[in-house]
Amino acid sequence: MKPAESKIVTLALATAMALAIHVGLEGVDVNIEHDKAFDFKSARTWAWSPKGAGDVIIARTKDDDPAAMKRKAEPLILDAVAGEMMRRGLQPAASQPDLILTYYLLLTNNMTTQSLGQFLPATTAWGYTLVAPATQSIKMMNQGALVLDLSAKDVVVWRGVAQARVAFEADDKKREAILREGVRDLFKRYPPKQ
Repeated sequence: MKPAESKIVTLALATAMALAIHVGLEGVDVNIEHDKAFDFKSARTWAWSPKGAGDVIIARTKDDDPAAMKRKAEPLILDAVAGEMMRRGLQPAASQPDLILTYYLLLTNNMTTQSLGQFLPATTAWGYTLVAPATQSIKMMNQGALVLDLSAKDVVVWRGVAQARVAFEADDKKREAILREGVRDLFKRYPPKQ
């Protein structure tokens, strides 16, 4: 192999590896909303909803089993949330907690494509593109959102949503790390600044 060809191959491999790492390590996007009238400083205790800690909703394929996913994900969510609540100075309460917590884990797939000529302007004659469209790039990923609701007197006073995209080939350890990162990032914004 000639030195020039070797440099091209090395550059191509480095680019492919960088893209693969980027696709597998999508970040967690966090959004928080809260009731500005609620006094979060007075809240000292919390508990999971008596109706159940939360729910898993899956919209991927007809064969998905939300109950099986709940059995797998719920222990991780409960552990991560309990640890963050303790770090925020909130103590678990057996009865009459100041805040009731409920989670929702929403799972789906995400696909984006790009076509040759997609970004070119249309011609003036009938709006046809100059190039016949042909798919050049397809990106498919699992996408999920963890919603955490804190309620007081049956009213949601704080809602945090952590969203992430995860590569299909990601293993369970990677998925757990993303879930814990999402919970940690959500509670970095609790209590909200008033």
